[in-house]
Amino acid sequence: MTNAYWIGRIDVEDAEGYKDYIATARPALEEHGARFIVRGGAFEAVEGVARSRNVVIEFPSMEAARACYNSELYQKAKAIREKFSGGELIIIEGHA
Repeated sequence: MTNAYWIGRIDVEDAEGYKDYIATARPALEEHGARFIVRGGAFEAVEGVARSRNVVIEFPSMEAARACYNSELYQKAKAIREKFSGGELIIIEGHA
């Protein structure tokens, strides 16, 4: 099986409110075998428009990544995230 990744580019508008998203999303991510590869950190935008927060989360498979995103637990977290931030999230299959 091939790993899959969530790649998120986020602008957080309310850091305190965003903490609720992180706490609510954690159980869904854990349930689907997620592992953070990148979570915030310093970055350099060398092309295009940057966002203030960048995240890469690894899943054991594309099915697990999709199942996490579509889970009731994550959808509750997403509703919170949308109140306090804007951005993009993609799910991508990894090939080395």
